[in-house]
Amino acid sequence: MKHDIIADALNSLVNAEKTGKSECVVKPVSNLLKDIFKIMKDTGYIGEFEYVENKRGGIVKIEMKKKLNNARAIKPRFPCKNDDIERFEKRFLPAKGFGMVLISTPKGLMTNVEAKKKGLGGTLIAYVY
Repeated sequence: MKHDIIADALNSLVNAEKTGKSECVVKPVSNLLKDIFKIMKDTGYIGEFEYVENKRGGIVKIEMKKKLNNARAIKPRFPCKNDDIERFEKRFLPAKGFGMVLISTPKGLMTNVEAKKKGLGGTLIAYVY
């Protein structure tokens, strides 16, 4: 039984990366998870991904790029003000400027760098490096 599909999906990605697979299949999929994959693709952590609807939550096939060290969901989903983003970067990322923290803001899902530029806070979702 799956309780947190974001944590399960990111764990599947990390396991596929560690075993050297060229493709990873994630199921079920939510809109938030598709947004996470889109940001990861734009930043270069994963390659192309394809969503396939199967009437059971959907499937995403992801091309691996061999650039992912770690990706985890942040639980509990801490609320975060704009001033607190740097504190959470220090907590979840190994070095300054290495990796990203994904934050769900009122303007949509974005990375910690974008949220700081726009002056937005939100809820911490995951970290990737």
